Amino acid sequence: MRCLPALASLAACLIGISAAAQAPAQAPQKTLRYSFLIAETGFDPAQINDLYSSIILGQIFDPPYTYDFLSRPVKVRPNTAAAMPEISADGLTWTIRIKPGIFFTDDPAFKGRKRELTAQDYVYSMKRHADPKIKSQNLYLIQKLVVGLDGLRQAAQKNNGKFEYDREIEGVKAIDRYTYQIKLTEPAPSLLYYLTYCNLTCAVAREVIEAVGIDKAMEHPVGTNAFRLAQWKRSSRIVLERNPGYREDVYAEEAPEGDAVKQAIAAKLKGRRLPMIDRVEVYIVEEPQPRWLAFLNAEHDLITHTPAEFINLAAPNGKLAPNLARAGVQMDRVSELDLAFFYFGMEHPVTGGYTPEKVALRRAIALGFEIETAIRQIYRGQAIAAQSTVPPGSYGFDKTLAGPLAEYSPARAKALLDTYGYIDKDGDGYRENPDGSRLALEIASVPDSQGKLIDEVWRRSMDKIGIRVEYRKGKWPELLRESRSGRLMIWNLGWIAAIPDADPFYQILYGPNAGQSNHSRFNQPEWNRMFEKARLLPDGPERSALFREMDKIFFAYAPMRPMVHRITTGLAHPWVVGYQRHPVLREFWKYVDIDTEILAREKK
Repeated sequence: MRCLPALASLAACLIGISAAAQAPAQAPQKTLRYSFLIAETGFDPAQINDLYSSIILGQIFDPPYTYDFLSRPVKVRPNTAAAMPEISADGLTWTIRIKPGIFFTDDPAFKGRKRELTAQDYVYSMKRHADPKIKSQNLYLIQKLVVGLDGLRQAAQKNNGKFEYDREIEGVKAIDRYTYQIKLTEPAPSLLYYLTYCNLTCAVAREVIEAVGIDKAMEHPVGTNAFRLAQWKRSSRIVLERNPGYREDVYAEEAPEGDAVKQAIAAKLKGRRLPMIDRVEVYIVEEPQPRWLAFLNAEHDLITHTPAEFINLAAPNGKLAPNLARAGVQMDRVSELDLAFFYFGMEHPVTGGYTPEKVALRRAIALGFEIETAIRQIYRGQAIAAQSTVPPGSYGFDKTLAGPLAEYSPARAKALLDTYGYIDKDGDGYRENPDGSRLALEIASVPDSQGKLIDEVWRRSMDKIGIRVEYRKGKWPELLRESRSGRLMIWNLGWIAAIPDADPFYQILYGPNAGQSNHSRFNQPEWNRMFEKARLLPDGPERSALFREMDKIFFAYAPMRPMVHRITTGLAHPWVVGYQRHPVLREFWKYVDIDTEILAREKK
């Protein structure tokens, strides 16, 4: 309070000072600050499926189910649902009951009224994936599976794109205000996991989407979860703040026996009201050095992925460095349920096609790629070689499998190329195509330090087998758009699990998913048929046997080369309480706290 000099104001000033002194001190705002290494694309669940946008979505929107944050193996539990789904004996009808009293954050589209979450919101939100105007990147997960949904999409395509949201279909409909039903064309045991996947099954409000339009929906997320978007500077800074109307929710996570760290977290935070922090600031920092320095200098509270370039400083031999341990830094190191791979454009004139010489070229490139060098130089040892698409820890993983595409053999690669006519005809040291035309691989990569390392491994690997490489540089979102439209020849990608099952890691090879999850556009009828059969089966010997047959076809045609499953090392300063990396759940913000006393002490 600023006091006026006039004597007449003295009494009022003293009263003001006394009142201020007696007022309770306001608790300091708890802010979590950290970075993404890749820029977001937007915040509309039906329009995105990249990891970093998905992390933001998971904090704003609510699917009906989620995972216990600490349980290992993973455990599905109700989120906005009142109980686990009721599933008919034939597995075709799933009934989901929503808790009453959950509300969307305020928005002008609601015209001043408090807007409750209802079953119809989940129905509308699932239908959005079938709307041709939206171009959902997750439609493939429910296409041909939800009764009547494909028909609704086809009707819109015949009617200038006009989608009939009010037309009721058997496949997804509200039974009453808080109950909706999903009817399937065939049993799908993995649907339970997809009901936890925010990008596919969370709820948006129809009024908001219609008020702002499809394009603006990417920058105007309105949900029911613990946080809401406060500020956004595209590809630079994203700020979320606590949702003041968030429902009653307390920390009740179940730590596994024998895990002392998780047990201590569960004991410390049990019963706490969620979320425990007030604000989250996310910065896009693509280069590893500034990202690492921001953490070391305590400008960021957390680093979810310690850059490979600095892993030996942070965790030599997998153990937290002594200087960091003395500073109270916490380490969480896990093997990801993910896959890093490079794919071949199967419709590209150089690498695509199913003829013997094209298959031979792709297999030779896979055999000639120096995977151990890649693990050492690109990932700094923080990865394990992939034998197939499926990572360890997923349902459907086979630890006995030794995939032929995982082999490194320049000699075999050169023999294959020689046999099929890829030889050096002009004596310049590089091979030509069988018809004598120039052969060059165009590798797509991002213009950062990691991209340069990948470029160098490619050049060295291909030089050893006599294949020329060139590079197509671009920002990651730009390359992603080109990839989905089938315009890239070769690109290194990562695929991270949305559910703890093999299904997503085979979706990337399923022919009808071209332009969505299937970036290579591989389309082999027998493989597709077996995948369609396998996805109807629960985890077990019959499904595993089908997976092995699918692997044989995949290995034979080589539309992609599985590279590694990554090991991720997360570090948190001592004032961050409760951070653990979940195998598939990206929504961790509401499960962590900031100890302001430790923070104040450390900042002195």
